[in-house]
Amino acid sequence: MKDKLIIFDTTMRDGEQSPGASMTRDEKVKIAQSLEKMRVDVIEAGFPVASPGDFESVQAVARVVTTSTVCALARTNDADIDRAAEALKPAVSSRIHTFIATSPIHMQKKLRMQPDEVVEHAVKAVRRARNYTDDVEFSPEDAGRSELDFLCRVIEAVIDAGATTVNIPDTVGYSVPGQFGDTIRQLMEKVPNADKAIFSVHCHNDLGMAVANSLSAVLNGARQVECTINGLGERAGNAALEEIVMAVRTRQDVFPCDTELDATEIMNCSRLVSNITGFPVQPNKAVVGANAFAHEAGIHQDGIIKSRDTYEIMRAQDVGLKTNRLVLGKHSGRNALRARLKEIGIKFDSDEALNETFKRFKELADKKHEIFDEDLQALVADSLHDPEVEQVKLIYMKVLSETGETPVADVTLLMDGQEKPGHAEGDGPVDAVFKAIETVVKSGSQLQLYSVNSITGGTDSQGEVTVRIDKDGRVINGRGADTDIVVASAKAYINAINKALSHVERAHPQV
Repeated sequence: MKDKLIIFDTTMRDGEQSPGASMTRDEKVKIAQSLEKMRVDVIEAGFPVASPGDFESVQAVARVVTTSTVCALARTNDADIDRAAEALKPAVSSRIHTFIATSPIHMQKKLRMQPDEVVEHAVKAVRRARNYTDDVEFSPEDAGRSELDFLCRVIEAVIDAGATTVNIPDTVGYSVPGQFGDTIRQLMEKVPNADKAIFSVHCHNDLGMAVANSLSAVLNGARQVECTINGLGERAGNAALEEIVMAVRTRQDVFPCDTELDATEIMNCSRLVSNITGFPVQPNKAVVGANAFAHEAGIHQDGIIKSRDTYEIMRAQDVGLKTNRLVLGKHSGRNALRARLKEIGIKFDSDEALNETFKRFKELADKKHEIFDEDLQALVADSLHDPEVEQVKLIYMKVLSETGETPVADVTLLMDGQEKPGHAEGDGPVDAVFKAIETVVKSGSQLQLYSVNSITGGTDSQGEVTVRIDKDGRVINGRGADTDIVVASAKAYINAINKALSHVERAHPQV
């Protein structure tokens, strides 16, 4: 029997620390349900003491998740531990994850504490956490730059205090695979009570080696990996869950362990996180990128036709993709749409949500000859927008752009139950549309990011636009999709404005 590799997902905690990636409570619940469906072992739902919103999010996740363990982060102080425990009360299975820095640079310049004080704080925190749950995880922050002997001392002490999981973070992405794997091996050999805890790793991707470092640690005895969907995370991100899972599963000849995840849910979860955070997945991203299972070169195509495994080490179906093309058109009915959505793992909580998607489907079918799975994913994402925050709706738009002339845009928006016109010039058609919208809504927001991605191939492809605005210090994402890029841009901007005008808390978790 092979060992079990525990998958610890921190998309909603560490992943949310990406600038602009903050999530509402309801969005976190949706992601948690998707992770649970994928059979993720541990879901780190947030940092409860960081804000009332984060506390409520962890509590909400704890209420709905029943088969995965729900985890909350806490520093090594009483207030953090108590707040985490309070948020986790509704959970069927809970874990408190506490941490303190152990590297010389962090102890001296950030904590301004002596090593003995750090050990004392770590032990005290673990003991307090054990009063609330038998499942306690401890992390020596910046372990990748910590002294090995001091790490051994801290780890031995926290295991004696009751820590059941010891996580070794490469907090700043400084390690390289051979060295990091050797560190894990030495810790497990030198710490006398190492057999009483599961060793875990949490690697950042600053040098592009988060997945490689994590896998090296697994080969040297680690049996939990902390990771995020799509590799989301602060700075360059974290180890990508989908890459960890599929690397271990694909190379069972190398790894002495395996996960219990349902990998066929990977693609659905990836798209959900991308839509909620507004962070598009790059086309050449491993496992979940649009090109991950695409073959254009003639030699490759010939090989694939003769035998799939000539150029594919995984099947598209293994991660939840369908190899067949979806051919739906304007004559397709609601049941056909519902059936196809069910096949690709999308279900609706209400007929209203299905009807909204069907309406958008019919509109798109009039513009496109063929509709693909990716088009449906975009339609569903549009339908999932919370209606209660749609204070502004696009009724009409006209854009004039010609060579040698300044682009002009006219819009009509439904706002406060009234149709209001807007007019503006701009440097380009999109700029003119955004300025025309602003003449009506007067949000005073600043555009920080504008991104366009093609959802499928062909000149009739839908374009997916992501915008990020700053409204009074709040960073807010908006998205929209349409076969017309300018219309998609208007939808995305209005989506962001609606979020800005709503009272939904989207503050960064560390603010």
